[in-house]
Amino acid sequence: MGQSLRIIFAGTPDFAVPPLQRLVDSGLAPTAVYTQPDRPSGRGKRIGQSAVKLCAARLGIPVRQPATLKSPQAQAELQAQSPDLMIVVAYGLLLPPQVLCIPTFGCWNIHASLLPRWRGAAPIQRAIEAGDRQSGVSIMQMDEGLDTGPVLLEKAIDLAADETAASLHDKLTVLGAECLIEAIGHLADEGLAGPSLLPKPQNDGPISYAAKLSKTKAEIRWEDSARSIERRIRAFNPWPVAWFGLGDARVRVWRASIPNPFEPEGKNHNAHRPGEVLHCSPEGIDVATGKGVVRLIELQPAGGRRMSAADFLNARSLPGQLPVAAPSQPTD
Repeated sequence: MGQSLRIIFAGTPDFAVPPLQRLVDSGLAPTAVYTQPDRPSGRGKRIGQSAVKLCAARLGIPVRQPATLKSPQAQAELQAQSPDLMIVVAYGLLLPPQVLCIPTFGCWNIHASLLPRWRGAAPIQRAIEAGDRQSGVSIMQMDEGLDTGPVLLEKAIDLAADETAASLHDKLTVLGAECLIEAIGHLADEGLAGPSLLPKPQNDGPISYAAKLSKTKAEIRWEDSARSIERRIRAFNPWPVAWFGLGDARVRVWRASIPNPFEPEGKNHNAHRPGEVLHCSPEGIDVATGKGVVRLIELQPAGGRRMSAADFLNARSLPGQLPVAAPSQPTD
């Protein structure tokens, strides 16, 4: 049954490429790939094609790029393909109820979290930012809600102490591809009613939402704790990249550490204010925070390249007090 399934694949960014490739490698090539329309990108605003479109073209799979799936025309075109299953991976377009019911077995979503934790747009980054010890992938039967559908299959992985959004992204996209093939195998052997693929309502655990990222909200708040700042730096690598202001420019911070990780994270010494530069060395730049000290290891000046703290200091000096962000709700 697996090889006879008529599959539609919908995805847009890099995260969706390994699942698409794995489908083809497993003899389950989709009959069509849906991806978002080509859009201007970069400083030159050149029209760019999505990673999924480029992959589908290389694999010889027909590509469709409707601006919306809400139109009767787009829905009729999808219906005409008589799909058995639609697989959605970071597609970026809303699937209305009329689309969800077109495939025989519905629409499956590969979601990069252990639902119901981190529903929404940025589950990978928010898991690291929050200090989660585990993340994973959920194969979800889509419904009309925001990542609220029942879970068909999920697998967890432990997060490394130095996990970044880039490293976790790469782990979860491979894990997602593996889970997808396993789930389709269960579907082929048992159908949706089988014991291995019985849709399970999401548990009653704490529901959290992974808010969309932005460059503005990546500003470092020195009044936060050192651990919170270090986690945000890892979570926002490679985008939008944590930063602090220096004069009229922004300095990006790509890597940081806690110089005394076993020291209790009490309030800073009264003599030091958040944002105060305590020590500069080839190992990094130590900055006081609301709780503890964070060491900046790799930075990028405006218009420049990424560099070590030592190279950064060779070209410029830092004021004794780094700017503190506008008042906001501290995190810990």
